[in-house]
Amino acid sequence: MNENQVVSTSVGQLSVRLLGSGHPAVLWHSLFVDERSWGRMVPELQAHRRLVVITGPGHGDSTDPGRRYSNEECAEAAVEVLDALGIEEPVDWVGNAWGGHVGITLAATRPDRCRSLVALGTPVAALTPQERTRTWLLLGVYSLLGPTTMVVDGVINTLLSEHTRSHDPEAVELVRECLLTANRRRLSNAVVSVSLRRSDLAGELDRLTQPTLIVTAADHAGFTPDQARAVGRRVRDCRVGIVPDAAYLVPLEAPQVTASQVLEFWDALDQRREAA
Repeated sequence: MNENQVVSTSVGQLSVRLLGSGHPAVLWHSLFVDERSWGRMVPELQAHRRLVVITGPGHGDSTDPGRRYSNEECAEAAVEVLDALGIEEPVDWVGNAWGGHVGITLAATRPDRCRSLVALGTPVAALTPQERTRTWLLLGVYSLLGPTTMVVDGVINTLLSEHTRSHDPEAVELVRECLLTANRRRLSNAVVSVSLRRSDLAGELDRLTQPTLIVTAADHAGFTPDQARAVGRRVRDCRVGIVPDAAYLVPLEAPQVTASQVLEFWDALDQRREAA
């Protein structure tokens, strides 16, 4: 299966791509990039699951609601997408950064719709004062002048590790292309809505009952390996993975290593279910 749809939700008209076959797994990308950031992992994952690749509001071809919205509303919109597709069984969720925030929220509030959770490069705490100041600065310049060199380079330097920036020009170009082609108003709205207004998710960790995989990268300044391990200790059924030479965008920066960790996690879950 390889099909594209547009689904009407409470947070806008969301672009959805369907690939593969088997049990459904939802993929939701990071802020600032779109569904293309999954491109290097999709061939590996679609051999094992029916992928529902959602482009979040304000990104790619997806619209937004024309107002501020929240990660809670994004989780509700994901359920709306699944309902529109006729998918009733609980899904395997895979989210990168923003997508992990949406996934944690969905898993905590709608466990009937989420049977496992993979959060890739997903900081659980709200932005620090330093991160908030830097984000407001870049957002102000972007809102006034668009994707200037300062803005684009600032985002690239945050999302991608030094190793990726030095050795993977295709990854750098993908992030750059996402920023240059984004709708300025919608992307600005997304940054405020789901990043600057994002609350601390630590309280949701105790509510997670699903098998969970937390993955971060060695060079992720916003969610270090030690922080990931601390999160893992709070979740009831959790394993933690670390990816070298990457930062926020592990599906793009280290697709083989990341896909391997996800598939090992899924395989272990499948074996547990067969043995039950």
